[in-house]
Amino acid sequence: MSVVGFDLGFQSCYVAVARAGGIETVANEYSDRCTPSFVSFGPRNRSIGAAAKSQVVTNCKNTVQGFKRFHGRAFSDAYVQSVKTKLVYDLAQMPAGFTGIKVMYMEEEKVFSIEQVTAMLLTKLKETAESAMKKSVADCVISVPSYFTDAERRSVMDAAQIAGLNCLRLMNETTAVTLAYGIYKQDLPAPEEKPRIVVFVDLGHSGYQVSVCAFNKGKLKILATAFDSELGGKDFDDILVDHFCEEFGKKYKLDVKSKPRALVRLYQECEKLKKLMSANSSDLPLNIECFMNDIDVSSHLNRGQFEEMCAGLLAKVEGPLRSVMEQAKLKKEDVYAVEIVGGASRIPAIKERISKFFGKELSTTLNADEAVARGCALQCAILSPAFKVREFSITDVVPYSISLKWHSAAEEGQSDCEVFPKNHAAPFSKVLTFYRKEPFTLEAYYNNPKELPYPKASIGKFLIQNVVPQASGECAKVKVKVRVNVHGVFSVSSASLVELIKTAEGEEPMETEQMAKEDESKMQVDQEDQKQQAGENEDKKSEAEEMETSPEDAKQEKKNDQPPQAKKPKVKTKTVDLPIENNLDWQLSSDELNVFVENEGKMIMQDKLEKERNDAKNNVEEYVYDMRDKLHGVLEKFVNESDRDSFSLKLEDTENWLYEDGEDQQKQVYIDKLAELKKMGQPIYERYVEAEERPRAFEEFGRQIQLYLKFLEAYKAKDEQYDHLDELEVTQVGKQVNDAMVWMNTKINQQNNQDLTLDPVVKVGEIQAKAKELFSSCNPVVYKPKPKVEPPKEEKTENGPVNGQEGTESQQCNPDKATPAGMEQETTENKLPEMDID
Repeated sequence: MSVVGFDLGFQSCYVAVARAGGIETVANEYSDRCTPSFVSFGPRNRSIGAAAKSQVVTNCKNTVQGFKRFHGRAFSDAYVQSVKTKLVYDLAQMPAGFTGIKVMYMEEEKVFSIEQVTAMLLTKLKETAESAMKKSVADCVISVPSYFTDAERRSVMDAAQIAGLNCLRLMNETTAVTLAYGIYKQDLPAPEEKPRIVVFVDLGHSGYQVSVCAFNKGKLKILATAFDSELGGKDFDDILVDHFCEEFGKKYKLDVKSKPRALVRLYQECEKLKKLMSANSSDLPLNIECFMNDIDVSSHLNRGQFEEMCAGLLAKVEGPLRSVMEQAKLKKEDVYAVEIVGGASRIPAIKERISKFFGKELSTTLNADEAVARGCALQCAILSPAFKVREFSITDVVPYSISLKWHSAAEEGQSDCEVFPKNHAAPFSKVLTFYRKEPFTLEAYYNNPKELPYPKASIGKFLIQNVVPQASGECAKVKVKVRVNVHGVFSVSSASLVELIKTAEGEEPMETEQMAKEDESKMQVDQEDQKQQAGENEDKKSEAEEMETSPEDAKQEKKNDQPPQAKKPKVKTKTVDLPIENNLDWQLSSDELNVFVENEGKMIMQDKLEKERNDAKNNVEEYVYDMRDKLHGVLEKFVNESDRDSFSLKLEDTENWLYEDGEDQQKQVYIDKLAELKKMGQPIYERYVEAEERPRAFEEFGRQIQLYLKFLEAYKAKDEQYDHLDELEVTQVGKQVNDAMVWMNTKINQQNNQDLTLDPVVKVGEIQAKAKELFSSCNPVVYKPKPKVEPPKEEKTENGPVNGQEGTESQQCNPDKATPAGMEQETTENKLPEMDID
């Protein structure tokens, strides 16, 4: 079973796997642990990762990057429209109004959804993990920013499904970092002691996230989170690009933003310059040759100037830090350490401001780039039954307040209720009670839209079906279970109708045994679910928390519907599960998902076929270059002049064909072309190989003959060790050895007189076969063992053995009582691999 964690980043991705008792970040086919988040589309196939990034200049219109920010957003979204003008590739509207990416693929204009493009990237990461682990990968944990909303999370889940992955958990990036940090700590306080408070700051390429975590031995609990989705490495790059665009416009009269290719090159150079300025405070040059219109451009910048230009961005650093401390109600002296991760956290000005805010040195014990992927792999190992990991519970939080609203039955208008306040523990379930006579709809939404980096506050609508009044006409009691699951996604997980069945007057109220067991089992499931997912004992009691919607409304309905009775009959209850119709604001239908999965499979197959075609073409090209060099090198002595000239001409024609008509041919054409070349070149090469290997084969054969000759001499000298041999057999050996020696000398003389440009008189295979034949016929005679001589039998008398030998019964070996070999070996059971996290 695979245990894999994917850090699905804005600019780059990392893959971590659990193996050999620990967590390892694996490298891709370029021996690089960082895989760029790029997908490039060509006339025959797709390129993903490093291969796609290399095409960002030459194929900029069809190479996409930074698509992570478009998850769960409609094309008409104001954010999408504002970013659209800065992209070198084109966005388009999908049939359902979602954002799509328009490219030329297979020489046709195609529009791919964001889920499809993300699935392509995940497919590449999956291949990287499979290559490293040498087995198929399905189960995984994928990271997402902590500020992602329900729509964005569902979009990523759909992408994972398209890629053929079973995502066990969508894990917040800061939560993954806290797990990677805390699970290795051996000095954490005991559960009953005051927890250790650590602040985690993750400043990546696209966003800024801060979380406060409380650690105890064996568990962690996120106390609060804050973020700024408009502060990241890319925003610093944008400022540098705008600065140099303006400078080059004045200095060289160039409109850089009008040329996508020039703009991409400028982004690449500005990113390099930003990284250099993090390590150097002196003036640094920026030079680009043939930038636009065959003009070379140059400039320079230093760290001080850069920080002045970015003063507005740097001023936003303290906001999330202050917010998270206020939410957690902590003082700066309560913080044990401040851990920073993320690529952009290396900018000195940012580190200085964070350190100044907390008044302490920053901690960098985690790998700034790989910590998220490692945390995801650890979570996957915890969830997987294939690995044994130290018990470590994780309690995350709900990033935004979630409320429900519904149409009130007693009062006209809408009623609402906050179900999960901000920073509420997650995953978590609650049971709500409603009194209704007919089906009703619950609408979930974020009740503080100002906090959202997302345009829509709505989550979705949930229709509770098949609700009917009681037999007496009273409102039925409906219990609805709402949940924020391990992915951080809100859902109405179940609904049930509680039917009241009247019994005879005076009979004790009771539930049937079956109903009692059902209720007990449901409660147990809830409590176990809460224990495993949230890991907090104090939260168990809240799992079955009931909230009556609008108590006044319910009392009024019951009062109006109930006929006045002097004495109420006793009742028993029965629960009936109710179907729920989900109408989510962002969810691909099952039909769309199936189509996307099928299309992804076709594209994977097309990529494989194209790779095989390119490999066949490369084999032809490689053979042409290899043989052309060798014809005037090591193979020169093994081919006559006329054959060499004709073969050289054939190689030259093939090379010209490769770059003209043969540039774009089918795989079989290249296979046939290579076979045609080998028909001429292989005999020459084989003559060379035979000439190289033949002397060694003759030498080995000669050494074998010499050994047998020495044996014959020893036998003639009446050596005692050969007294047991049959003379006739030895004579036969002598004859075979002489025949072999004559054959070898004859072949050596014939081969020495043979021209090297002709086929050899004898081949290495024949020599080896002759040696094997000699060995099989002579060895049984030469190494024939001497016959065993049995010792004389002892004659026993009444008093014991003869010849004065004495013995006792206890000294005799009893074969019947001997222990069979191997009986004492212990069998060992297969054990689960144990994670070495100490």
